Amino acid sequence: MTLHRGSCLCATVRFEISGPLPAIQICHCGQCRKAQGSAFAAVLPVRTDALRFESGRDLIREYESSPGKLRAFCTHCGSPIYSRRPDTPDTMRIRAGLVDAPVEARPAGHFHTASKADWFEITDALPQVAGGRVER
Repeated sequence: MTLHRGSCLCATVRFEISGPLPAIQICHCGQCRKAQGSAFAAVLPVRTDALRFESGRDLIREYESSPGKLRAFCTHCGSPIYSRRPDTPDTMRIRAGLVDAPVEARPAGHFHTASKADWFEITDALPQVAGGRVER
């Protein structure tokens, strides 16, 4: 079985994802930009049964950024770890940049492009969705 490992910046929060990684979703919404401090968030929608925290789970805090949307971060270094929705308890959106190489997953598309940063130009040929993600 394929196993991917990852960690936060200080490596206190460590996790592993079993199985193949899903396609990366690139979100340009205003909340993701603020939470990442960048033009977008790159996330892996991982099934909770494929995710295991090896250490630092007690250092993760969740913040409800909007009704029904929780964003989690390491309280030691501040790295964003995941976001989740209680109404979809089988999925956690792990920040793709935390996963150690090699990462075979590739971006599937850009989402919430109607609210993307005005200073960032999307120059690839990936699909662009003005609103939310495309349903699987």
